[in-house]
Amino acid sequence: MPRRPKPRVHRRLRGSAVTALVSAALLLLCACGAGGEAARTADGKAILRYQGWSGKVGFHELAADLGYYENVQLEWVGDTTSGPQDIQSVATGQIDFGSAFNGAVVKLDTAGAPITSILSSYGADAAEYTGYYVLENSPIRSARDLIGKKVGMNTLGAHHEFLTREWLAQQGLTPEEIDTVQLTVVPPVNTEQALREGQIDVATLNSVYRETALERGGLRALFTDRDLFGAFSYGTYVMRDDFIAADPEVVRDFVQGTARAVRWTQTRPREEVIARFADIIAARGRAESAETVQFWRSSGIPAPGAVIAERELQVWIDWLVRNGELEDDVPAARDLYTNEYNPYANGTYPADSGPDGQVLAGEK
Repeated sequence: MPRRPKPRVHRRLRGSAVTALVSAALLLLCACGAGGEAARTADGKAILRYQGWSGKVGFHELAADLGYYENVQLEWVGDTTSGPQDIQSVATGQIDFGSAFNGAVVKLDTAGAPITSILSSYGADAAEYTGYYVLENSPIRSARDLIGKKVGMNTLGAHHEFLTREWLAQQGLTPEEIDTVQLTVVPPVNTEQALREGQIDVATLNSVYRETALERGGLRALFTDRDLFGAFSYGTYVMRDDFIAADPEVVRDFVQGTARAVRWTQTRPREEVIARFADIIAARGRAESAETVQFWRSSGIPAPGAVIAERELQVWIDWLVRNGELEDDVPAARDLYTNEYNPYANGTYPADSGPDGQVLAGEK
């Protein structure tokens, strides 16, 4: 099925959502231009540049380790500081793919950056989620109790800010009341301590930081991202449109391998996934600890093979419109993503099959 051409117009964005991410990306995009075809190895494989996360294994890194790519070779160029920074680097041609919260993807895309989401990258499922925690004896019990209080999170303009504002709105706070809630940037490694020392009133915790904090006790969940939307993919991998047009078979290979790696984690025992992640971290030699992967619980992606659902982008378009941050030529989510290259969506594999297209035990 051919991809739907995307209109490339600058849509009017207003308010705090027009961050340095958007303006810097567009300036660099104009100054540098964008890439075309991927560089090649001596034996003809496409070299795809990416940024990583210390102590974590991306699904693409797992795909490479599992041998799921046929003609793709990954090249790590360093670690990223946040999802918005990662996709900004894609838009400016510094790397070939990246991942971020879908709200940040929508903002960058609607500001005119030529990017398209190609498969889901993270989310919330039965085992993995982000929680917004207060101290057990805190008087904060409702959204209204957060007026004038501080919520600690890793960065602004991304998942944690959007989810906080969405929860406050769903709980009935007015835009003016929501603006009184102080969103405070705190490094994830320090967020629990900041909460316990009273520097913030709510701590945003996920993954290892959530698990270790809950082990120490004394915390209470005010809400979680699962409370808002249930099982839901919150982020996507993106590539530049010119790259997709120039090298569609490379994109197909990257997506099929990464989707199968996601599916591998969805169908293998937790202990096996953790052991594989630890081996990958040890082998890549980046002077990092594999301790955090011991707290891995699931892929966090509810759809088999990371197939993107339209509502996972549309909800953030609606959010930007509702909050007055997106005006004129409002896009439809279907124009911002494609499942064309995903074997679990394009008919290559049955939707609920395993990482090699096989019928799983207990399935028909």
